[in-house]
Amino acid sequence: MRIALSVNGCVHELDVPAHTLLVDVLREHLGLTGTHVGCDTSQCGACTVHADGRAIKSCSLLAVQAQDMAITTIEGIGDAENLHPMQASFREHHGLQCGFCTPGMIMQAIDLVENNSELSNISIRAGLKGNLCRCTGYHNIVRAVQAVADQRKAQGAAE
Repeated sequence: MRIALSVNGCVHELDVPAHTLLVDVLREHLGLTGTHVGCDTSQCGACTVHADGRAIKSCSLLAVQAQDMAITTIEGIGDAENLHPMQASFREHHGLQCGFCTPGMIMQAIDLVENNSELSNISIRAGLKGNLCRCTGYHNIVRAVQAVADQRKAQGAAE
């Protein structure tokens, strides 16, 4: 099947079998390996990307279904010289250890902060429950997300 995908602001035309998952296109066809495959069952969240600004698990979406969506991966939100505020917060608050879950966790956390005006420790944990981390125990991840949420709230109050 011939598809056109908009990924990180660039349109890519690809020939893929109709049953190809979005995560496989991102990793194998486009070389965007920051999106990880952890479970293949939509349980772990390592493959989380944004589709039209909302977090989705890319192992649960066929590439052909993503044709009319704007897809953003971890590679599309910042780079080593210009980190996204969530990436910087994860670094500052030690919200990562091995790093395997980190891209998906960051993408979910961005969605959580952008779509919720009031976030507490409990609501952040609930919002991240579909993303599994086997290393950190979540405490520092929650601190990192809370810091960005607080920063965003302060910026909104100042405007």
